[in-house]
Amino acid sequence: MGKNEIVGYEPLVDDLKDLIHKKQYQVLKSINSETVNLYWEIGEEIYRQQEENDWGKSIVQVLSTELQKEFPGAKGYSAANLWRMRNFYLTYRDSEKLAPLVREISWSNNIIIMEKCKDDLQREFYIQMVKRHGWTKRI
Repeated sequence: MGKNEIVGYEPLVDDLKDLIHKKQYQVLKSINSETVNLYWEIGEEIYRQQEENDWGKSIVQVLSTELQKEFPGAKGYSAANLWRMRNFYLTYRDSEKLAPLVREISWSNNIIIMEKCKDDLQREFYIQMVKRHGWTKRI
């Protein structure tokens, strides 16, 4: 039985396409959320270890070098990005309202918002706009 002999299959194809697109989007959201969670935990650990061991700034460069050796294809482990992770954790750790919200937007949007906004009220506004309207980092 060929494609030409089956009648009325188009709605099924459309439904399956919609399902696949939905699942792909959910996977991307999940990956993004887990990446932000990972960066939060790395930032928290860097901060905690610096406090406990009285380590200065140089530990971040050491960590960056070691992580880049272990994960050669990964781009997120530069010293600058490790500092962003630490600052990200410190910026949101005491905010019960914003800490969960930051996991719902991309890392690049989080960085722009964290670095450009002056306070939590401004940060919340931009996080909500990114979530609701899909604002990009350029906007």
